[in-house]
Amino acid sequence: MQKNLIAFAVLAITQVISWGAVGILPVLASSIAGDLGIALPTVFFGASTMFVTMGLAAPAAGRAFRRYGARRVMAAGAALVACGLTLIAASVTTLMFLAAWVIMGAAGAMLLTTGAYIYLSDFAEEQARSLIGTLMLVTGLSSALFFPVTAFLASTIGWRGAVLTYAGVMLLVVAPLVFGGLPETATAPKAAEPNPAPSSKGSSVFWLIVVAVALNSFVTFGSEAICVELFRAFDMSMTQAVGLAALVGVFRVGGRVIDVLGGRRWDGLSTAQISGAMIPLGLLLLCIGRAELWSIGGYLLLFGAGSGAFAVARATMPLVFYRKADYAAAMSSIALPLNLTNALAPPALAALLTTLGPSAVLGLLAALSCAAFLLIVQLGRLREPAAVTQAER
Repeated sequence: MQKNLIAFAVLAITQVISWGAVGILPVLASSIAGDLGIALPTVFFGASTMFVTMGLAAPAAGRAFRRYGARRVMAAGAALVACGLTLIAASVTTLMFLAAWVIMGAAGAMLLTTGAYIYLSDFAEEQARSLIGTLMLVTGLSSALFFPVTAFLASTIGWRGAVLTYAGVMLLVVAPLVFGGLPETATAPKAAEPNPAPSSKGSSVFWLIVVAVALNSFVTFGSEAICVELFRAFDMSMTQAVGLAALVGVFRVGGRVIDVLGGRRWDGLSTAQISGAMIPLGLLLLCIGRAELWSIGGYLLLFGAGSGAFAVARATMPLVFYRKADYAAAMSSIALPLNLTNALAPPALAALLTTLGPSAVLGLLAALSCAAFLLIVQLGRLREPAAVTQAER
């Protein structure tokens, strides 16, 4: 138990720092755009490049996890993130900037999220599921912690100095902490079996999950990527916008309460239904009230907590319909469209924000999250037959 807690603490610290280091664009995008003389959507295309590369590099990273173990691969990924950040800080052209994000994507496939889950599943055994769920929410703190830190660093040593600072932290703190702080696992992770050919009903369930998760990921990840610029479009100061963006991260972590309140009475789909309804309501409140105190409060409570709870549901919802033995294969199949969606969201929303304004962005996000909620409702209608089928297996 103590070893599990130590491993979890190391993963929590390093994952929060790592996501904070790669999530610099919401705060630094306007400074980078002005310095490099490029459009804001082009800057956010850096994040898109990272996520596309992460998706494409995932199979190779998976083989590396199995061959060398998650601990070694994650430590190498942390060092590679430092290289990518250094190149970002040195960028003087758009090509250099985007090439740096390709490196960040390859490093992210080695370091971010998946490697941590693989390590926990192998090391923590029966406690892995609860630790993975908790880790998902803890990493939500990265924006709350690092948005203000990044803004402070940028205001004192410039955006290039801030990025170089994070490069040093990744190389000198995160990489050694992962390699030296995580205990060696007893066995290397096993390769996930490929997904069997689904039945007609199984295929329907799978695609409902994929589309619902992808739509909500577009909404939650995309809004996080542009949140500072979105709030500034409501005539907020930079300090106010960064502070509000950080509060969204805090409420996102607080969304864990929704899942905890259900206890054993709820499954991942129940959490998805409740949180899936909260997300569009929060967006609509902000769209209607804009910078009014009541609308911001409602947005924080509904969207912030709802998106945090949905982060848990995204990982646990497939367990309602798939056997545990098929869970890894299902999640692997979901990973690529999820990464592609995450890649599309920041530049698309940034372009919409600069052309049509914040109300258009919030309206689109609300519509997409409503569509995702309807798909989750449809999944609820398929829950009982799927549960019976699973029990018969």
